[in-house]
Amino acid sequence: MQELAARHFFLQADTAALPFLRERPRSTSSGGLAIGRSQLHLPSPQPTCQLVHARYTFRHMDPRTAAHTLTQIADLLELQGANHYKSRAYRTAARSVLDVATDDLGPPLRSGELARTTGIGPATLGVIKELVETGESSYLAGLREDSPEGLLDMLRVPGLGIAKIHIIYKELGVGTLTELEESARDGRLASVKGFGPKTADKILKGISHLRETGTYVLYPHGLAEAVRLLASIESHPDVLHAAVAGSVRRRSEIVADVDIVAACRGEPAAVAASFTRAPGVRDTIGAGERSVSIRYVDGTRLDLHCVRPDEYAVACFRATGSTEHVRDVAAHASALGFTFSGDELHNSQGKIVSLADEQSLYRTLALQFVEPEMREGYGEVDAASRNALPALITGSDIRGVLHCHSNYSDGTSTIAQMAAAAKSRGWTYLGISDHSQSAFYAGGLTPDQVRAQHEEIDSVNAKLTGFRVLKGIEADILDDGRIDYEPELLDSFDYVIASVHSRFRMDEATMTARVLRALEDTHITILGHPTGRLLLTREPYAIDMEAVLEKARDMNVAVELNADPHRLDIDWTFCQRAKALGVTVEIGPDAHSTVSLDYMDLGIGIARKGWLEASDVLNTLPATDVLKRAKNRRVPRKRRSPARAGK
Repeated sequence: MQELAARHFFLQADTAALPFLRERPRSTSSGGLAIGRSQLHLPSPQPTCQLVHARYTFRHMDPRTAAHTLTQIADLLELQGANHYKSRAYRTAARSVLDVATDDLGPPLRSGELARTTGIGPATLGVIKELVETGESSYLAGLREDSPEGLLDMLRVPGLGIAKIHIIYKELGVGTLTELEESARDGRLASVKGFGPKTADKILKGISHLRETGTYVLYPHGLAEAVRLLASIESHPDVLHAAVAGSVRRRSEIVADVDIVAACRGEPAAVAASFTRAPGVRDTIGAGERSVSIRYVDGTRLDLHCVRPDEYAVACFRATGSTEHVRDVAAHASALGFTFSGDELHNSQGKIVSLADEQSLYRTLALQFVEPEMREGYGEVDAASRNALPALITGSDIRGVLHCHSNYSDGTSTIAQMAAAAKSRGWTYLGISDHSQSAFYAGGLTPDQVRAQHEEIDSVNAKLTGFRVLKGIEADILDDGRIDYEPELLDSFDYVIASVHSRFRMDEATMTARVLRALEDTHITILGHPTGRLLLTREPYAIDMEAVLEKARDMNVAVELNADPHRLDIDWTFCQRAKALGVTVEIGPDAHSTVSLDYMDLGIGIARKGWLEASDVLNTLPATDVLKRAKNRRVPRKRRSPARAGK
């Protein structure tokens, strides 16, 4: 369900986006994200326009429009309760067709290339064929007749699944978000069997949250779309080079649109105008200007800034933002006698300063280069003026990962498979931390299962060289702050991650007291996903994070930066605060498969955004030091906090 909110803006992409892109973004020497010339080559945008809707003149079918149609079919099939594999086939085909390097699907359809494309089967190929020939899909039209389109919007409300939507529609005839909100406010929804006042209130909050975040998607989706758009823009014959800017470049947790800067050999406004006439464009703002905002048929939004080559450095700086960072740099520049005028920097004599790149811009202003992730107006300009910016952590600093699940609980890979995948990434250890027994909904381990898993880990380790699997657990923090399992069983783990997985609606004082008590348990090595947020679907629970961070420092407990793209918890502002307080941060992928080990890329980005250095992060240490830290927290049992009596 968490994915559905993204489908009306960016087409669905795998949440571990980086590994699934046809080109991984390059890393700069300092570890920052640099998205430049792509290896994806698409033909130049054509001046003709085609779309499937009657109000447009149909010319030819582009991949984006076809993918949007396939995604709509998948959504409606899911809403109507069709076989899961059927809806997934259409979603897979949407991703596949979006990667076809053409502006017109007609030629690859006729040549047989589409039929040979992985992910496109006979049924989905038939839909594409009809789109190419007529610009419409009779299958989609039929599905729309059977499902009010407003139900798709309702499906985006956090916590409102297909079964509940069917009940609401059947009992109340509610088929739009507006009607849903009205029924929740006037009491009709609460009167429906199986709902009640609490559910109605939760749905109202979900609608409010959707309206606040509805135009946003998770960072991996934004990055995937940015790479696609960049490839198209770079293929234009009058574009010399281009780069992704904006919130994607700053590695923001959620993204509203894609910003791209293009250096042009011709007239920038003419180049920008050609993209407003490209296939798949629904509408534009700023037509005729050098900077245009383009909205595509699938809801994707592009802010394109076309400039002369000599303006490129300043344009990249300005388009990257943030507004606060640009403001602070401009104020610093003014104090030195420099001024910004559009995409130009002028000196005290009013002359344009020639700048080769962004590094030259910062150097001219007597500033350290500020990595894009840090540009949020949180004191980075002042630090750069004092040559006091941190040496940010990079992926190569990571020695191993600790928050990983196996098929013993809710993971999909075996311990041996997880170990092999981690070793292939250059790490020297992997911690298996499946759920504890209280998390029965996630296959939490009984004591007997824990013992069996430890035997298997010993067996796997016996076959490994230069690599070690650690015995961990993600133990639930119970309602009163105790840790799941009895002390003797907790003693058997190399380390313990303690996390809240229930009772999220506690008030701030109660939740804070719960977590503070848990931090006193000497078995705990790491506090997992400390605020419990799920980006775009669930707000953080009420908790005093300042008190939690201070307690974690005093108890020598690491605080997790959970790298799952739906969490990224703690956020980057708390990373910065943890660093200031001297709290160690652990970056954990919360991996439930070998593929999701790559979530570490996302965690590194947020850690850099939060100013973290290698010395601030637990898993930059070798396994022996991690184990020593965990062991040193443990004290004679008579001084331990009481733990839950296990079976």
